[in-house]
Amino acid sequence: MIILKFINNTFFKLIIILSFLGLISAWLLFGDRGFIHLQKLEMEKQVYLEKIDLLEKANQELINEINKFRNDKEYKESLVKRNLGMIKENETIYMFRDDEDSK
Repeated sequence: MIILKFINNTFFKLIIILSFLGLISAWLLFGDRGFIHLQKLEMEKQVYLEKIDLLEKANQELINEINKFRNDKEYKESLVKRNLGMIKENETIYMFRDDEDSK
């Protein structure tokens, strides 16, 4: 009888301990701040860091273009000609038709 009580008591304690450890493990894996949630957040962080890097590169290109526009007269002139179709005084533009246009 004493041995049976000891086995049942030990078995009962073991079941409780294993259940407790199982619950803690499940909470650590799947909980609000669990490992799986942490992995998702880390992936999101990487995506945002890549976006930030692309935006910083685009921003630097725009800064370089602004500086070029402010300091380089020839660049400014070429932009005005290309984008606005303007010409200098006493400058002539010749436009030729392709053979396909004349048919």
